[in-house]
Amino acid sequence: MSLLQNINLWGDDIPYLSGLREKNRISFEKRGLPDSKTEDWRFSYFKQDDMQNPVIDNEPIKCEGHCHSNDKLPFNALQIRYCNGKLHIEDWNLPNGVVIKSLIEAVYDGDIKSYLNKSFNPDDFPFAALNGAYLEQGLFILIERGTVLSEPLYIKYHNSADKNRLCNIRNTVVAENGAKATVIEHFCAEENAVYTQNVVNEIFVGNNAELNHYVWQNEAKSAHHISLNSVQVKSGGNYSAFCANGTCKFSRYESYVRLLQSGAAAEINGVYKLSETEQVCDITTNIRHLSPHTYSNQLVKGVAKVRAKGVFQGQIHIAPDAQQCEGHQLHRALLLNDGAEIDCKPELEVFADDVKCSHGASSGDLDKEQIFYMQARGISEDEARKILVDAYLNEVFALNKNPDISEWIKEQF
Repeated sequence: MSLLQNINLWGDDIPYLSGLREKNRISFEKRGLPDSKTEDWRFSYFKQDDMQNPVIDNEPIKCEGHCHSNDKLPFNALQIRYCNGKLHIEDWNLPNGVVIKSLIEAVYDGDIKSYLNKSFNPDDFPFAALNGAYLEQGLFILIERGTVLSEPLYIKYHNSADKNRLCNIRNTVVAENGAKATVIEHFCAEENAVYTQNVVNEIFVGNNAELNHYVWQNEAKSAHHISLNSVQVKSGGNYSAFCANGTCKFSRYESYVRLLQSGAAAEINGVYKLSETEQVCDITTNIRHLSPHTYSNQLVKGVAKVRAKGVFQGQIHIAPDAQQCEGHQLHRALLLNDGAEIDCKPELEVFADDVKCSHGASSGDLDKEQIFYMQARGISEDEARKILVDAYLNEVFALNKNPDISEWIKEQF
């Protein structure tokens, strides 16, 4: 079954939207799915057959809310829900300075036209092009100039086991000049669900704005999850991201960040803990310093066992005129048995001479002397290993700016 199908979508009567869909369709047809010869995907590509022929579900949402009824967060948040790739349209109780609309409503109103499909070239991102060919489901979130949100925006994505779906979701988040906000994305599913999640977030951080972005991805064992966070940061703006990757057959968390003006900064951190047979988790970053006096930092730590595979690909690009920049990157991993695999590809592209850049990578097993020390004090080997793994990953959790959110994710991780 072809991933490009001729189906009816909302907004087919809008020339602007139908034109965007056609542009992305052409991009995907030209490139197709990535394979082992696609450099950016050579460690983690998969075949279309692995997706088990997912369907595009264009029926109205049928969720009655039971999949979200037990949501209990240890912090206050504005909650937004997706079920099987469909957005729940609700009367959100929005604070002053915040606008939230469905993608289609924002297209009809013209609010999203300056942002939609503007942060990346679909020719460079095959799954984002596929996502764009089905532009329909998604959010437009606007944090207006100078607005400071005291509570995070919590977006929950839930998938059920009734149908193998390809869920294409496009979110656009705009933090205008001086705005400050936190966005949480939580991906979960029924245990036996089979589906492919294809999410694109286009994020725009204005002058002196701050956006904190948390992702907790813990889905069905047979699910595929592909996400692209395409981010643009202006002068004095700060984008801070953290991703925790748990259960999922295949997950790829990709960040494409452009630091456009002086003083722009980005921090992208992540953890993964893989324990399922043949599970693959890929964290890929591409941070582009396009102006002087920009800053970035990355720390990713992971744990893999059984026959699971962790992948980290991180690129820092310093443009020719981007003097006095800083870009740092570090990946560390634990392989807890012989069947596990870690593939790491750090890259620096530096075209300026007055910069501070670094990258590093390491992998290994737990320290046997530490395990022995704990066993000698009455702690079982399994418990000692768990304590050491948790302490190993806690270095990344400790970097998060919101301890309540960090602790909530860590308790489930």
